[in-house]
Amino acid sequence: QLQLRESGGGLVQPGGSLRLSCAASGYTLAYYSIGWFRQAPGKEREGVSCISRSGTSTVYADSVKGRFTITKDNAKDTVYLQMNSLKPEDTAVYTCAATWDCTFRASDYPRWGQGTQVTVSS
Repeated sequence: QLQLRESGGGLVQPGGSLRLSCAASGYTLAYYSIGWFRQAPGKEREGVSCISRSGTSTVYADSVKGRFTITKDNAKDTVYLQMNSLKPEDTAVYTCAATWDCTFRASDYPRWGQGTQVTVSS
């Protein structure tokens, strides 16, 4: 019954920042690792970041290391993706998903949100 809903997307200039939110309903996020994926038109979906159930372990794609930070607030049942130094190639639909242990294999995630659009353009 876990449902995920993303928010925080929008239009930002190159070098700017956005913070995406992934809010849970129906069940607590404390029992799940949460991953962020993105997909641009004509491209394959790719894993961006993931945070463990405890919130103590995080992983990032090489393309976003040093620029993106994933965090979890169990009190709010929300996971955040802070995106800094955004580049035009970061433009995509960003989607959060729930799994057991962090992985970038989409088939390992049984629950998905609907996605939020991030556009980086001048």
